[in-house]
Amino acid sequence: MTVSKAMILGASGATLTEDEISLYRDERPWGFILFARNCLELNQISDLTAAMRDAVGRPDAPVFIDQEGGRVQRIRPPMIERYPSAAVLGEIYRQDRDKGLRAAWLMSRLHAFDLLKLGITADCLPVLDVPVEGASNVIGDRAYGFDPKTVGQMGKAAAEGLKAGGMLPVMKHMPGHGRGMADSHHELPVVTASRAELEAHDFLPFISMKDELMAMSAHIVFTAYDDRDPATISPIVINEVIRGHIGFDGLLISDDTSMNALKGTIGERAARIMGGGCDIVLHCNGLMDEMKAVVREVVPLAGKPLARVEAVERGFARPDGSSETALRDEFHQLTAVA
Repeated sequence: MTVSKAMILGASGATLTEDEISLYRDERPWGFILFARNCLELNQISDLTAAMRDAVGRPDAPVFIDQEGGRVQRIRPPMIERYPSAAVLGEIYRQDRDKGLRAAWLMSRLHAFDLLKLGITADCLPVLDVPVEGASNVIGDRAYGFDPKTVGQMGKAAAEGLKAGGMLPVMKHMPGHGRGMADSHHELPVVTASRAELEAHDFLPFISMKDELMAMSAHIVFTAYDDRDPATISPIVINEVIRGHIGFDGLLISDDTSMNALKGTIGERAARIMGGGCDIVLHCNGLMDEMKAVVREVVPLAGKPLARVEAVERGFARPDGSSETALRDEFHQLTAVA
């Protein structure tokens, strides 16, 4: 059996090109990720995810998406209903803890109803970042709240909803994007908070969910640990904070390689992601030249990364048999007053 390479790749459009099929077949990405440009119609999405799996010859190859609700929802009406942001769910939690937790669980369970039938098996959710005053709006209403307890409890409920629906969650952005004063899509955020501040605030939601199977890294410099490199490519942050203090031993996926918080060529970025300690290199934009640069630097899965991938593959469970209609009605009732 051929071993997959330690990467997740995107695609350029709604159907695969011959070049994409050839690249996937030859380079064997472990998984794929979809964006809005890939999601034009429900049958088309199903065909696309099937084609991705056919290209690598693995019917269980994971397909990821960012389907949070609010402004980060790749599949939107009329294909799938528009879901509220995490901040809206957080407001329900502040008014009634049990109703908030139920709303978070329900929304994720509904994501699973929506996505699994399209061949999408992992959702990059929950956002466990805890914003602070003055931080970039890149997180903003994507967060459940401004305190670690709310974020951790709501994140746990959201993760459980996905798993009940037969999908797996990807926590983000470890070890925390909430203090970022810049949008890492465009520039490198630098966080100067002390270790004590970070450990008492930013890291807590991730610690509470450290036993989940997957997490995505943050393209953020934490000067208290490493004043040069962002967490994604920092062996210090990955080993001392993510693997050490937080205690996460699951599959660590980089945030997108093409984001401008990372410097150097795409190939250099991919090499540094591998060298820093992430298990999987994520590349999202589907640009062929960039994907070719990534695949030249990424190695086949082996050792701990392979063991973590195998744990993820074993972690997918059968959906719980809930009634979609009943859960959707309940969710609409809960969120109608938010």
